Amino acid sequence: MVDIDPVAAAAGAALIQAIATDAWEKARDGAVALWRRVRPQQADAVAAELAEVREEVLTARRDGDTDAERGLVDDWQRKLQRLIRQDPALATELRRLLDDTLTPLLPPADQQQVGSITMTATARDNARVSQAGRDQHITER
Repeated sequence: MVDIDPVAAAAGAALIQAIATDAWEKARDGAVALWRRVRPQQADAVAAELAEVREEVLTARRDGDTDAERGLVDDWQRKLQRLIRQDPALATELRRLLDDTLTPLLPPADQQQVGSITMTATARDNARVSQAGRDQHITER
């Protein structure tokens, strides 16, 4: 399994969430604008694909099919990851798309879920490290 860059992961998830909203055209246009800059020959195909993906997301949500929606998120995370892998400088543009376009289109509760957390820890001499992205309760005896 390939590690997904945190920005690609957050942007892929936010893109799928945003295209399920009434403002989906703005999400599509933002993603297509990125493609026009980095792979102009693919931009029209990306626009058409996002229109299809919107229908798939709406159907998945209507049917309560979380696996299908998760699969769409995974697909777009991998697409965005490939862009970054070919040109790591695109991570900055992708972060700008996420912060300036995609996240503001989401309902407030969903905006709080978008983002990335990177945690690194090193333990030596039998030391123990505990990390959490949210609540953590440790009871020791």
